[in-house]
Amino acid sequence: MDPWKNKLFFGDNLDVLRRDIPAESVDLIYLDPPFNSNASYNVLFKERKTGKQSAAQITAFEDTWHWTLKQSEVAYEEVVKCGHPGLSDLIQAMRRFLGQSDMMAYLVMMAVRLIELRRVLKSTGSIYLHCDTTASHYLKLLLDALFRPENFRSEITWKRTNVHNDSKDWSDVADILLYYVKDAGGGGYTWNPAYLKHEDEYVRTKYRYDDGDGRLYQLDNMTSPNPRPNMMYEWRGFSFPEMGWRYSKRTMARLDAEGRIWYPEDKTKRPRLKRYLDEMKGTVVTNVWTDIPPINSQAQERMGYPTQKPEALLERIIAASSNEDDVIWDPFCGCGTAVAVAERLHRRWIGIDITHLAIDLIVRRLRGIENAVPYTIVGYPEDVAGAESLAERDKYQFQWWAIIKAGGDWSAEMRKGMDRGIDGSVTFFDDYSGQARKVIIQVKGGQHPGVNDVRVLKAVIEREKAPIGALITLRPATREMAREAAVAGFYEPERLRGRKFPRIQILTVEDLFAGRRIEHPELAISSVKQAERKSKDRQPGLF
Repeated sequence: MDPWKNKLFFGDNLDVLRRDIPAESVDLIYLDPPFNSNASYNVLFKERKTGKQSAAQITAFEDTWHWTLKQSEVAYEEVVKCGHPGLSDLIQAMRRFLGQSDMMAYLVMMAVRLIELRRVLKSTGSIYLHCDTTASHYLKLLLDALFRPENFRSEITWKRTNVHNDSKDWSDVADILLYYVKDAGGGGYTWNPAYLKHEDEYVRTKYRYDDGDGRLYQLDNMTSPNPRPNMMYEWRGFSFPEMGWRYSKRTMARLDAEGRIWYPEDKTKRPRLKRYLDEMKGTVVTNVWTDIPPINSQAQERMGYPTQKPEALLERIIAASSNEDDVIWDPFCGCGTAVAVAERLHRRWIGIDITHLAIDLIVRRLRGIENAVPYTIVGYPEDVAGAESLAERDKYQFQWWAIIKAGGDWSAEMRKGMDRGIDGSVTFFDDYSGQARKVIIQVKGGQHPGVNDVRVLKAVIEREKAPIGALITLRPATREMAREAAVAGFYEPERLRGRKFPRIQILTVEDLFAGRRIEHPELAISSVKQAERKSKDRQPGLF
């Protein structure tokens, strides 16, 4: 039995590539490389045209694509010394042209990853790099240097949005997908042509014939202007000495018996082949894709992720360049569109992202796929020591992990900034008014939590008029913290008379691993409903 399990990695994809992905193990790579968790590089560069910093920029990643000695210079030296002379010469020429700019920082960070991507791709594999016109020309040079120009297959233009009437320039409505294979010479790479349904006008003008059985057909040529030696020149009284028939006598006999040959009454005219509409696969998809709309605000698949791509886009790529059981890999998987589509199309998959927000979105998304194949998450903290390591390495990722682990929602408040004292929240309903209430969450990853942390949280929930606040700490709470929390009293919802919920709740990382979650009325209401349902379903005589 194949021991394969799909894999979802939390971490830097370069580290994961080098540590966990063996050479020539992946059939298809799709990547839509971002600057950080919430802002794609094209959004960041576009806003910098006006000098305005991206509103979605998160402090934890704001230096990722700026030229730094620690990251950019190290990556640059690795690329120059990689042993690939074409890429080494190219990256040095790019630096002379671009200098130590943000674009150059982006390109060296991409180049060092593309080296590894080519290593893990099978000789029969393909790669699609999703970008826009801001950097597509530079990225194509990098791919040409690494994969060689002869392995370039196509530059696909995807119309991702509509024209804006207030545009001050030619409206920017398209993304670019650069499609390469690892080895086109052998012809062994996977290719399954994609087709679109014929347009009505095309059908009306091309398929104009009908034998009375309702099957539409068009007429195609059966003769060749360049006859081969020993070619048949005569068929059923139709003879064209200057031309030969495209088909052998045996094939002609079969087509004739099937009624697939149209014979003119005039013997000087040529018989034609009937090509039936219902046997045509459709119009072959070109490298300009205008039939896949972006995700609108009402789309069922919409997850609120700023760079989310429509599933139809990934369906086309995965269906065209892979087969069932092939391994699909997305090293910048974001909200997991490639992962979800690969799962639905019965492919194996690997996904990597550097944020817990993305990993959590993907996990939620996979839960909605029926009979999903088991998968493993690599890189999540599995114990207190792992959580401590994450907090020391990246306090913001620790905050997101802790909020999700406690049953909170990072999406509601994280975008508002850290200066408001709200790291996360839980939204709940505890009466029939339709009025939502919130649990305000603060996360403290320091080594020495204190009573002042509790007082700050109390002030925040009073300001926000929230009934409950939750403080998540890396280290155990002090007695003074517990006493201060107890002084805040309880929240008693009218719908649940007799039930009390501490207004200030303190949870440690150890509590989270033990399964403790934030207490709030909606959980209590849900448990009551489940108990009622069980009692109704209980059969007489059974306990």
